[in-house]
Amino acid sequence: MTQEQMGTLQQELLKTVGQNNFKAWIEPLEFADIQGGVATFNVPTNFIGNYVSQNFGDLIIHQLNAIGESVQRVHFRVANTPAQPRVTAGSIAAAAKPAAPAAKVDAPKADLPGAPLDARFTFDSFVVGKPNELANAAARRVAEGGPVSFNPLFLYGGVGLGKTHLMHAIAWELQNRRPDLNVLYLSAEQFMYRFVQALRDRKMMDFKELFRSVDVLMVDDVQFIAGKDSTQEEFFHTFNALVDQNKQIIISADRAPGEIKDMEDRIRSRLQCGLVVDLHPTDYELRLGILQSKVDQYRGQYPDLKLADGVLEFLAHRISTNVRVLEGALTRLFAFASLVGREITMELTQDCLSDVLRASERKISVEEIQRRVAEHYNIRLSDMIGPKRLRNFARPRQVAMFLCKQLTSRSLPEIGRRFGGRDHTTVMHGVRRIEELRSSDGQIAEDLELLRRALEA
Repeated sequence: MTQEQMGTLQQELLKTVGQNNFKAWIEPLEFADIQGGVATFNVPTNFIGNYVSQNFGDLIIHQLNAIGESVQRVHFRVANTPAQPRVTAGSIAAAAKPAAPAAKVDAPKADLPGAPLDARFTFDSFVVGKPNELANAAARRVAEGGPVSFNPLFLYGGVGLGKTHLMHAIAWELQNRRPDLNVLYLSAEQFMYRFVQALRDRKMMDFKELFRSVDVLMVDDVQFIAGKDSTQEEFFHTFNALVDQNKQIIISADRAPGEIKDMEDRIRSRLQCGLVVDLHPTDYELRLGILQSKVDQYRGQYPDLKLADGVLEFLAHRISTNVRVLEGALTRLFAFASLVGREITMELTQDCLSDVLRASERKISVEEIQRRVAEHYNIRLSDMIGPKRLRNFARPRQVAMFLCKQLTSRSLPEIGRRFGGRDHTTVMHGVRRIEELRSSDGQIAEDLELLRRALEA
């Protein structure tokens, strides 16, 4: 790649991802070579390579092709360089300085350098729906920086449900509202690494003083310290010291405190003494809202692209377990459509995302749905699929038919055969009836949500 191409690539990435993301994630990359359609970059750590691959990989591929390089994949390898690499002629950041200095975006100040904050993860970009409204409200309250109302705030949920987004949003909001506060955001792995480093260098007193000097401590993915006895011990004492000083602590994990294996009981107890908030799996409406928000962001980058009706609804239905996968699929779709110069139709979507859609294929069976619904309504399975038309059997039967239509790829005639050989028009009537009731009957809506979560868990 020529110096001119390198400069163009750097400027385009800077414009697209913003100064803060560029400095945190793109600047450490060092271009190595392009061979066989694979662009290789040296990175200081595996963490940076994985993060860039997940969040900016498709964008880098798109920009490389835009400047004339034929690239289908990017590869990141750990180089034998310091954690903060020098900016050299071969560095991806070498020509990244704009003609006029860009406004610097600083992370919240701290005596210890924490993890870099992603400028995309703010409250304004967090799409709120029923599954995450309590977590969003609690995070906003803490981000006001006022007197501590619940300590700690413990956010938990599965991968890609918004925990890290909310953690970053709190840190950004605290910086804006209370720049006087000393805020430290880092992962549990980074806490453990700094603790081990302090032990090795015999600087434990410095470690203790530094961590106890913060006003707000934010620790992401705390489940990673489970089973590490010495790290848990130090975390426990740090936790107690900050709480005694009325300092705010915000923690995230992939499961509730009581469900973290190998976590000491005294730490579990401490984690549960504040507000524990579950980020539920996303529902269809929230996933659709997230996709629409992302499309609005992409309009500036891809102003000429056309999006056919029904594509977003299709993706929101098919990719239901992980928001990161959902957003990544949309990023790939827009980049691909831009490269080939085509409208984003349903056909192009299925071709471009065939691997993602296969991985997200629902594996829920009709039999499992029938069993779950029968248990939920406390009726016998034989009565639900049998010929009886009593209301207390008919309504659960219609709910089960509706869920079979939503959560499986079975056709209406196939579903009808599984319900005692009923005609497909009977199934269609049941599905339509539940669709009507879902908007007017709060109990039916709640039942559907509970059953969907149980089945998709």
